[in-house]
Amino acid sequence: MSGESERTSPNNGQDLEKETQNDKGEPVDTQPSFSTTHEVAFIFIICLSQFLALSGLAQSIAPLHIIGRSFGTDTNPGKLSWYPAAFSLTVGTFILPAGRLGDMYGHKKLYLMGLGWYAVWSMVAGLSVYSGDILFSVSRGFQGIGPAIMVPNALAIVGRTYPPCDKKNLIFALFGAAAPTGWVVGAVFSSILAQLAWWPWAFWALAIACVVTAVAAQLIIPADELGSDAQDVQFDYLGCITGVTGLVLFNFSWNQAANVGWPMVYNYVLLIVGILFLVAFVWIELKVAGQPLVPIKALSGESILALAVIAAGWGSFGIWVYYLWNFLEVLRGYSALAACAQNAPVAISGLLASVATGFLLSKTKVSNVLLLATLFFLIGQILIATAPPTQIYWAQTFVSIIIMPWGMDMSFPSGTIILSNSTAKEHQGVAASLVNTVVNYSISIALGIAGTVDRNVNKGGQDVLGGYRGAWYFGIGLDVAAVVIALYFVWRMRG
Repeated sequence: MSGESERTSPNNGQDLEKETQNDKGEPVDTQPSFSTTHEVAFIFIICLSQFLALSGLAQSIAPLHIIGRSFGTDTNPGKLSWYPAAFSLTVGTFILPAGRLGDMYGHKKLYLMGLGWYAVWSMVAGLSVYSGDILFSVSRGFQGIGPAIMVPNALAIVGRTYPPCDKKNLIFALFGAAAPTGWVVGAVFSSILAQLAWWPWAFWALAIACVVTAVAAQLIIPADELGSDAQDVQFDYLGCITGVTGLVLFNFSWNQAANVGWPMVYNYVLLIVGILFLVAFVWIELKVAGQPLVPIKALSGESILALAVIAAGWGSFGIWVYYLWNFLEVLRGYSALAACAQNAPVAISGLLASVATGFLLSKTKVSNVLLLATLFFLIGQILIATAPPTQIYWAQTFVSIIIMPWGMDMSFPSGTIILSNSTAKEHQGVAASLVNTVVNYSISIALGIAGTVDRNVNKGGQDVLGGYRGAWYFGIGLDVAAVVIALYFVWRMRG
């Protein structure tokens, strides 16, 4: 999950003009009246939402096999993949309705609710050690709803607090940089606790962090000031029910297939029912909803292609990171902490990539940056997919770990800009939320499909490396598709 431009009401463009002009059409200063200390604390609290979200994703990947051994599922790749996939599924599915609810009831209120929800289900995830992996997977899914509520509303708070200015862009850049930092910190501390103490403490520590953050946010973030336009915002209940149900069932069928295989009839049934719900969702958004959750009519062909590039790239990244950790811990025999040390360069590389992306976007066409991002995804995936288990870390693995964050940090802003430029002004907030939805949902669905590939090529677990490489090759296919679409944008924006 990376940065997102501000969510506003359905009249986003018009509201922005009203907020930055007086009745005579003259510009006014709408900068918040913060002290320097207060403003630093405000920015820190906002960035913590992204930090905590990525920490939550990492804490089930880094100590994955320690958690699996406690449930007796360490030798079942299908069950293990559910632990991160369930989290990403709900993060991606619930972002859009969460943003709309923030428009209606106040973004600070929703942000605090998201932190509270995240804390409760983090506690349950830890307590599931006394039950079993089913409760753990379910609690991971419910846990993901917390970041889905937090992230869009945290960004919307920034969008409503600051007018368009360099400081606002800086805050969004810091928000994006919090992602790799949160990932590394979450991976390191969950591995320390899992390896040296007890893995549930990682989830209980996250719950404590959420509670502390909520208390600080209540004191630091200004109170919601709902305008008269909030009363005009309507929630698309039918669209929400059909869309969320369809996305969950479609995703569940693929991830469960990696666990039990497609011969299980209920997988086909859930897949078909999920598709039917998604068809109903599209019909409702086009024909029924007065204020649709997703304004499908407003999405141009180029908007859809931009989302496709993001989906392919980030789906590939999800496969890369999940199987990289398995590769390091299972085939190379490293402990969770040693694997964390080998992944630590991600934070530094990600920070450098964020700075470089900002520079490149100001010097060259956004389509060129998007193409570079897809090439980084492709090269990083190829390097790890062809790395022999006996090869030293510095040969291909290290280079792959250095390269992949550049694909992440370049694809998100460049894809978002292309999507924004091809979407009407009044739908900018929804367009930005769509990007976050696609990022997280694509990670989850790609893990499910990759798990199916792994299951069918690893010869019943006898060829573990073959299964991993089969999943990575699928990721390479996604990257090739992303490169092709990016080349279209380069051609389209030439001259």
